[in-house]
Amino acid sequence: MALLGVTLHLDYAPPLDWAFFLGYFSGRLTTGVETVESGHYTRAVEIDGDTGTITVAPHASQHQLSVSVRGPVARHTDAIRARVRQMFDLDADPAAVRVALATEPRMSALVAARPGIRVPGAWSHFELLVRTIVGQQVSVRAATTIMGRIATRFGHRMSNSDSAPPDLLFPAPEVLADGDLSSIGMPTQRVRALRAVARAVADRALVFTDPDQNAVRATLLALPGIGPWTVEYFALRGLRDSDAWPGSDLVLKRAVESPITEAWRPYRGYAAQHLWLDATQRAAPRRTSTPQNGS
Repeated sequence: MALLGVTLHLDYAPPLDWAFFLGYFSGRLTTGVETVESGHYTRAVEIDGDTGTITVAPHASQHQLSVSVRGPVARHTDAIRARVRQMFDLDADPAAVRVALATEPRMSALVAARPGIRVPGAWSHFELLVRTIVGQQVSVRAATTIMGRIATRFGHRMSNSDSAPPDLLFPAPEVLADGDLSSIGMPTQRVRALRAVARAVADRALVFTDPDQNAVRATLLALPGIGPWTVEYFALRGLRDSDAWPGSDLVLKRAVESPITEAWRPYRGYAAQHLWLDATQRAAPRRTSTPQNGS
């Protein structure tokens, strides 16, 4: 008999800025796939053909995130633990990050103001890479709209769903590789890049779990429409490379000079996250953005 549900408790080293995560994900929700309501993040998930939902929220009294899992997917607790830990960067070492970034006064002040900022990950490597490509040279809002179109047109509803959202599963790589993407609102070159990535993942030419991150980077760079910014941004959020630095990003180029960033190793990615957040707060309410693109 399939498990109907289970609750997991995932430890982390404080502080963790939950409000930051809610704001980040709520601004990028894929319609039907994810929701943010009443301080909880919920999404539809599938692992090895088993489907269900996960709902993530802070534990009331412990330094933990509570993950409520519903549906047959609840049998995959180890995989869910690992994915949620990456999604919310629960293995971060805030003390080490703080020390590394304290070498420059402005960055030290940003970290002191929001010490619980971490690097948001994603439930799915493939879904994140699609979002990164979709977000090239467009706003967060535009990218979110296109992601919703992709999910609605090519995803599928959970068979065990009670019809309450989120109940839409993001499309598999082979579906997007073979699907007609001509009318989703992206330029031809970006559609070509999306198709190429989807095909590479479907054919296992691109394997995100390859322990050689340089090999993953090289494979990505060899695909059409994929440049250094896309690779570094994906390495930061998807491959969990804490030192990844999307140096061509306009926000980062305006904020710092290259020699400064060397002092932030091996946590340059956290510096980037603080700078993107600072730029967003300074620009509000004129626009909603973090990196130069809508990723």
